[in-house]
Amino acid sequence: MKDIAKRVFDIEIASLRFVADAIDDEFTRVVDAVLNTDGKVIVIGIGKSGIIGKKIAATLASTGTPSFFLHPGEAFHGDLGMVGASDIVILISYSGETDEVLKLIPFLEWNKNKIISITGNPNSTVAKNSHFHLNINIQQEACPLDLAPTSSTTATLVMGDALAVALMECRQFQHEDFARFHPGGSLGRKLLVRVKDLMRTDNLPFISEEALFTELLLRMSEGRLGMVIVGDANHVKGIITDGDLRRALLQTPDTSKLSVTGMMTKTPVFIDGNEFIHQAELLMIDKKITTVLVGSDKQHTVKGIYQIYNQ
Repeated sequence: MKDIAKRVFDIEIASLRFVADAIDDEFTRVVDAVLNTDGKVIVIGIGKSGIIGKKIAATLASTGTPSFFLHPGEAFHGDLGMVGASDIVILISYSGETDEVLKLIPFLEWNKNKIISITGNPNSTVAKNSHFHLNINIQQEACPLDLAPTSSTTATLVMGDALAVALMECRQFQHEDFARFHPGGSLGRKLLVRVKDLMRTDNLPFISEEALFTELLLRMSEGRLGMVIVGDANHVKGIITDGDLRRALLQTPDTSKLSVTGMMTKTPVFIDGNEFIHQAELLMIDKKITTVLVGSDKQHTVKGIYQIYNQ
C-alpha cells in the first residue's frame, strides 16, 4: 500500500512538472485580463472539475479577487442572470468538450464576457471559443485505469492557485487584507483585534513596595495571572512574576530576607492598547515573555494586562 501511495505521488508530481514547463505568456495575459476587469471572476465546471472550480473560486475570493462558482446546470436554468457583462468567466473542462459547459458559450459571447478556459486540449471546442486558454495537459492520470481524474484535477487546482498567487502579488495583497476576509479565524483575530479588546482590566494584582512575602503570595494567587504589579495604576514601579519568585527562593530560601524591591523587575514591558494583537505577540516572542502591561511606558501608567497564553 505504501508503494501505491508513493507511485501516485510520483505520477502527480511528474504531471505538475510537465504542466509547469508548458506555462507560457498566455498565463501573463490571463493575469492582466483579470487585473483589468471591473467585474467578478466566475468559475464554471461540472463533476470533478466543478469541485476543483469551487476551490479556485474560494481561493480567489479570499485573496482579493471577487469570485464565485457557478454550476453549469443551474446556470442554464436561470442562474446566468448572475453573470454581468464585465465579468470574466473561467470554464474548466479537461477534455474541452463537456456538453454542459459548451452550452453556455453562446450566452457568454452574446453577453460579451471575456472567457478563460482551463483544459488539457488547446484544440478543443472550449479552448477555441475562449479569449484565453490555460493548458493543463498531462501525460498520465494516477488512476491505474487512466480514467478517474487524478493528475488532471491536481494540475487544474495548482493552475488556479498559481493564478490566485500571481494576482495577490500584483495587487500587493498583505496579511491585513487577508485577515479582513477571514475575521473569524485566528489570523483575523491577530491582525484585526486590538490589545485593548482582550486585555485583563479587572482585579489587577497591585502590591506596595513594603508588602510582606505572605502578602505577595496571597495577591499573586488572587490575581491568577502568575504575577503582581508593584505600585498602582498611575505609577508602576515594577512587576514580579512567578518566575522571579522561584528564582529568588532558590537563591534565598529564608523568606524573611526577601523584599519586593529586591525581587521585582524595574523595567517591565509596556504596549499601547491600540496596537493589534499580533504586534503584542511579536513583542512578547522577541522579549521571551508571556505578559505585557497595557499602558504607557513613558508615564508608567497601566490600564490592563495582556498574556499570550490566555488567547
